[in-house]
Amino acid sequence: MEIFNIVLLAISGLLLSVVGTLRLSNPIKNYLKNSGITLAQDVHLLSEMRGVSAVMLMGGLLILAGIFIPKLMVASFLVAVLLFLGFAVGRIIGLKVDGKPNQLILQGLVSEIVLGAANVYCLVSLLME
Repeated sequence: MEIFNIVLLAISGLLLSVVGTLRLSNPIKNYLKNSGITLAQDVHLLSEMRGVSAVMLMGGLLILAGIFIPKLMVASFLVAVLLFLGFAVGRIIGLKVDGKPNQLILQGLVSEIVLGAANVYCLVSLLME
């Protein structure tokens, strides 16, 4: 189980860190490329997008820290659950309220649910030890 925990934290942390960094550095280009979303050159919108991106980056770094600092492993899984399932819940609400988004966003939803569920499993397993 220890190896599975490490691999899951690595995948979760790297994904959030890379996506967070890319979106933080150039939100217009990276939202279009990775989600098919066209962002306006609006300082207020870009500030919001960079804020969310920074949360993703910082969350990813904390998740990765759980690999190297065993005392942070529970916190790392908790942050991963919060971020992945938080995004998934928001997207599901959006599906119901706003309608069906593009295929790239739906693929993101599936990966968020899968990674969120896997992180819940590992978190519960760690807490049951």
